[in-house]
Amino acid sequence: MTKALIEAIAEQEKRLVLPTFDEATAFDIGCALRTHALGIQAPVTIEIRSVNRRYFFAALAGSTPENQDWGRRKINTVLRNHKSSMRVGLEHAQAGVAQWPTMAMPFEDYVTAGGAFPITVKGVGVVAAIGISGLPSIEDHKISTSVLSAHLGIEDVVLPE
Repeated sequence: MTKALIEAIAEQEKRLVLPTFDEATAFDIGCALRTHALGIQAPVTIEIRSVNRRYFFAALAGSTPENQDWGRRKINTVLRNHKSSMRVGLEHAQAGVAQWPTMAMPFEDYVTAGGAFPITVKGVGVVAAIGISGLPSIEDHKISTSVLSAHLGIEDVVLPE
C-alpha cells in the first residue's frame, strides 16, 4: 500500500504543475483553498509560502496556533525536499530512516505529515508550497491537490485507500 501511495503522490506532483506563479495566482489558489475548506467545515490553517515570502494565509474557525506551526513545518519540508510533506514521510518510513537525526530535519522546523504540497512552475521547478493543517494527514493533503487540480482544470489523481 505504501508503495502505491508514494507512486500516486509522485504522479500528483508530476501533473500539478502551473504555467506561471505570481501574487495573483497565489491569491486565487489561496481563496479557492479557503472556500473549499469552508465548504467542508475544516478547522484548518492555510498558507502559501516560498523560501522567503508568505503569499497567502488564512486561519479558519476551530483551527489553533498549533495548526499554524504544523503548517509552517510541513511547508519547510516541501521547500527542502521539493516533494509533498506526505511523500517525504512515506519515503522515510519505507526506507526506515528517521527525520532526525538521520535526515537532519529537526522536529522544531520540519514535519513529515501530509498537508503541504509543492507549487511547481513548468520549466522552473518548485517555487513555493501550500500548507494545510488541522485535519488528518491524508485529508490535509487532499485539500491541496483537489484545489490545484481544479485550478489547472485537470482531474486529480485518486489516491489508493
